[in-house]
Amino acid sequence: MTTEAVKCSRAGCRSTAVGKVVWRNPRIHSENREKQWLYCAEHQVFLVDYLSTRGFFLRTEELK
Repeated sequence: MTTEAVKCSRAGCRSTAVGKVVWRNPRIHSENREKQWLYCAEHQVFLVDYLSTRGFFLRTEELK
């Protein structure tokens, strides 16, 4: 995955993604299932806070 081809997952954001937030909803996803949202520099904190509040946040990773 290259940063040139991907956009931030925040609604309405058209910025280029620089990383991804990895998450899981433990009520509906098994332990081996992980989902991801891409983030730009501006929305990393928002997405991490949103998922952390709900107990879904696992980790962030830089895009390569």
